[in-house]
Amino acid sequence: MLTTPSDKYKPHTPVKISDRRWPDNTLTHAPRWLSTDLRDGNQALAEPMDAARKLTFWDLLLACGFKEIEVAFPSASQTDFNFVRQLIEEQRIPDDVTIQVLTQAREDLIARTFESLQGAHRATVHLYNATAPVFREQVFRQSREEIVMLAVNAAKQIRRQCEEATGTAWVFQYSPETFCFTEAEFALEICEAVADVWDPSPLRPMIINLPATVEVNTPNVYADQIEHFCRHFSRREQVCISVHTHNDRGTGIASAELALLAGAERVEGCLFGNGERTGNADLVTLALNLYTQGIAPQLDFSEMKKVVEIVEACNQLPVAPRHPYAGELVFTAFSGSHQDAIKKGFAARQLAPASYWEVPYLPLDPADVGCSYEAVIRVNSQSGKSGAAWLLEQNHGLSLPRKLQQAFSQQVQHEADRAGKEMSQMAIWNLFRQRYGLVDQPTLQLIEYTCTNQPGQETALLAELRYDGKALKFGATGNGFLSAAITALCRNLNMEINIESYHEHTLGKHSDSRSVAYVCCENKKGDRAWGVSIDSDITRASLQALLNAAGQFITA
Repeated sequence: MLTTPSDKYKPHTPVKISDRRWPDNTLTHAPRWLSTDLRDGNQALAEPMDAARKLTFWDLLLACGFKEIEVAFPSASQTDFNFVRQLIEEQRIPDDVTIQVLTQAREDLIARTFESLQGAHRATVHLYNATAPVFREQVFRQSREEIVMLAVNAAKQIRRQCEEATGTAWVFQYSPETFCFTEAEFALEICEAVADVWDPSPLRPMIINLPATVEVNTPNVYADQIEHFCRHFSRREQVCISVHTHNDRGTGIASAELALLAGAERVEGCLFGNGERTGNADLVTLALNLYTQGIAPQLDFSEMKKVVEIVEACNQLPVAPRHPYAGELVFTAFSGSHQDAIKKGFAARQLAPASYWEVPYLPLDPADVGCSYEAVIRVNSQSGKSGAAWLLEQNHGLSLPRKLQQAFSQQVQHEADRAGKEMSQMAIWNLFRQRYGLVDQPTLQLIEYTCTNQPGQETALLAELRYDGKALKFGATGNGFLSAAITALCRNLNMEINIESYHEHTLGKHSDSRSVAYVCCENKKGDRAWGVSIDSDITRASLQALLNAAGQFITA
């Protein structure tokens, strides 16, 4: 790279607008959306979609709710031409959906385009030609006047052919293709000239599309350009202003959003931002950005996994794991502090389920796009106490005491470090069961017990255990059945332990639900051990949890 890039690259000159209004505006409703996946996104593929993949994508776009879809560049290839004909002849276009096709400003290409559209109920003909100095001087070697005349003559041909095909409801769209680095006054001049030919009205709709064909500056500069155009175009009330942003600087989405603030009413783009070079505006992200601000986007992405699967299959391109709202890991937290905050956020929401969605680190409820909460927290060696606890709670109903969360997280981190990879939900559950006695044959296994409690007297406990393959009977009294059990264990197994902590809760809302008990024991050295047990009898669960904790001192 150059140490003085200014020797080679010059900054783009922004439009002069001192009283810009767009920074004070807010988005309050969804724009008109146009998907260019079947045209611009298709042209950007190393292997363009065949008819079957295009039809699959078409059906997906309809299911998502798109009402305007650019389906092809019919004069560019026989495949594209045939696809337009297939949609029309097989009556695959709903009455409320408008197909759009693209054409360059050439007489033969325009004629071929109209040939593809014969019999269409509603159609937009999208005319474009490049207008920026670098294209005028290096590509076309034409003057401003010649570039304007090219666009005007093409617009005249399109109007004439539209008037001849009276069975179709026509919309005309014009794009000064390289608008964002075209002189502001020349962009206005050529659009005025084309609009004069079409003479837009409610009966003859027109769209002026102002593309950021290649991003050349920050999104605020693009917004200034859009506002300047909207304020100076003489037929502003008679046309729809559309934008088509690319992502060369990584700000295609921001440019589209700021353009809407500046007066644009329509956005063109692709699902997940596929497109030439670095891609187009990502319509999924744009729509869900609105959604998380409480604005209905008029698009449906409630089955996001299905959308991702279809787009990946049709485009033969992956959706990145951390792609906003759609990536496999986008709702996932591995970090301990993130997991703790998310866990507490969900707990708070259970107390106030009707409140606005406010969960740390999750701007969108994963359930709204068809994602389960299982993927929200995943555990590796970077995870803290809340990660494994969350998975146990979500999958098994266990609400671990805080100190047990801390103790178990150390076990999980040790195992994750040893394996060097993420721990699955099943691996965590198996580790928990083995560590805290939820196994078929624990070290100390309760066979049967009786517990009596006379008013004014201590609790009497008689129990039979299986230890080291043999049955062991013992009994003791205490101020409760756990106290009596501790006395019996210490007396019969020569132990010196006490109960440091005890917790219990049911695993369901019904009276016959099972219960879980958590017991922490401590010996004379201050060593602690936890035991856990689940049973429909809470007393049995508590006793077995105590035995599971005590058994760890035997085997230590």
